[in-house]
Amino acid sequence: MSVENESSQVHSLSGDAGPTFPTAPGYRVNVRSGPGTNYPIIDYVPVGGSVTIRCQCPGTTVSGPYGTTDLWDCVGNGRFVSDAYVHTGSDGYVAPRCG
Repeated sequence: MSVENESSQVHSLSGDAGPTFPTAPGYRVNVRSGPGTNYPIIDYVPVGGSVTIRCQCPGTTVSGPYGTTDLWDCVGNGRFVSDAYVHTGSDGYVAPRCG
């Protein structure tokens, strides 16, 4: 998953009801159409943003500021971010499994 270090104003990307967590400071996090780096980038979470996690599922393994994981967070219909860039405070699931 590619990310960019850049300055931006604080935004959030929230889907339906679910817990909200901040993304890694200093990173613009890619939002993909599926749970993996092989899916197209369709949006991004700006630097200083947060996401509301609807559900979580396994996908491509990604290394980021919060470790290496294959866990992906669904943040909206057909919108996924790698959990390696989301500060959930856990190495495991913090929301229901997708599907």
